[in-house]
Amino acid sequence: MKQIYLLSLGCAKNLVDSEILIGGLKQSKFLITSIPEEADTIIINTCGFLDQAREESIDSIIEAAALKKTGKLQQLIVMGCLSERYPGQLQKELPEVDRFFGVNDHRQIVSFLTGKPFIKDDPLYWRSLLTPSHYAYLKIAEGCDNGCSFCSIPLMRGKQISRPINVIITEAERLVNNGVKELLVIAQDTTSYGWDLPKKTRLGKLMTELDQIGDPLTWIRLHYAHPAHLSQNIIDSLAGMNKLCKYLDIPIQHASDKILSSMRRGLGKDGIRNRIVGLREAIPDIRLRTTVIVGYPGETKDDFLEVCDFIEEIQFDRLGIFTYSEEEGTLAENLIDNVPLQLKNDRKFKLQELQNSIMLEKNESLINSTMTVLIDEINEDYIIGRTEFDSPEVDNIVRVAGASEIGKFEKVLITDTNEFELIGKVCY
Repeated sequence: MKQIYLLSLGCAKNLVDSEILIGGLKQSKFLITSIPEEADTIIINTCGFLDQAREESIDSIIEAAALKKTGKLQQLIVMGCLSERYPGQLQKELPEVDRFFGVNDHRQIVSFLTGKPFIKDDPLYWRSLLTPSHYAYLKIAEGCDNGCSFCSIPLMRGKQISRPINVIITEAERLVNNGVKELLVIAQDTTSYGWDLPKKTRLGKLMTELDQIGDPLTWIRLHYAHPAHLSQNIIDSLAGMNKLCKYLDIPIQHASDKILSSMRRGLGKDGIRNRIVGLREAIPDIRLRTTVIVGYPGETKDDFLEVCDFIEEIQFDRLGIFTYSEEEGTLAENLIDNVPLQLKNDRKFKLQELQNSIMLEKNESLINSTMTVLIDEINEDYIIGRTEFDSPEVDNIVRVAGASEIGKFEKVLITDTNEFELIGKVCY
């Protein structure tokens, strides 16, 4: 059996694509290895969203290509966002790559490797999780229609294509029947889900149906809720769910009306504030994650201070901060990037310091409380878990003392904390 090593880079949406491909390859009798030096074929699922991600993708390709000389590697395949966006350029600059594929070319990749048409069942049916078996990402749509000035996602993944509710529910039930206890609902913009379907539907209806799935499903977590599309109907639907984590990822990107308008975000600062107030009224104790971009073209000191003031006012529970980088083909490419890199980094550092103080205060308020924690990792030295207020990889963790097992929900007494983690012990 030929051995295949797959490296998945970038976001959770890319991870789902990799899981689908691995499932199809396993059904085609390939052996998946975790050691690249042992592979006959290496597949790299690239990210092309930001400069740093593109550099990581190129470096990974070059590193893998070296194994054609030092290892048993016979084929190197590149897929994903970077490959989708720059196929011609990559073919010229990376001749050591045997074939480039786009983001949705799972069947074509399997056909290329087997040398025959791929006529088996849809690879989605055979999706093979790369996450721990107790949680999985559930992608409800591909692409994006929003046209934010800074974003290249539509250039790589195209316009939004929502998956029908019945198809999503079938996949979710299959995942839960295989032991998944937490579903993380993702799309580029989950709140615009269903607008493009022939029989138009809404995110609220989908979430309500997901909420009816039985055990062992315990948590449903929603990501990437565009504030401009977070309607009262969606908020009401979320508030009525039993399994929804009291957590929402709602990227605001900025808090200056001037910058938000240039970004084409669809809402000003007051509109964003009103959405957040509505959420907190409907779902008490909800924790909010957001992302912001500093150093966008034309961002003045006053614009940046508006962001700081807004972060201080709203008291977001989690915050991701990005420095602006020009993306080829986007509307913002035509703007003058007049914020020096050092100033961008300084602003990022200042904002992170502000957020760290907010998170530390929030975490300290949890000392001596008992929280439900889902155990993600166990080794000789520690147990790592998460509360319902934290998504894997991007948010805080809970460092747990005591005995447990991966995928188990534990009651944990919080005894100490810092900005990024809670520390506690299992309550027996």
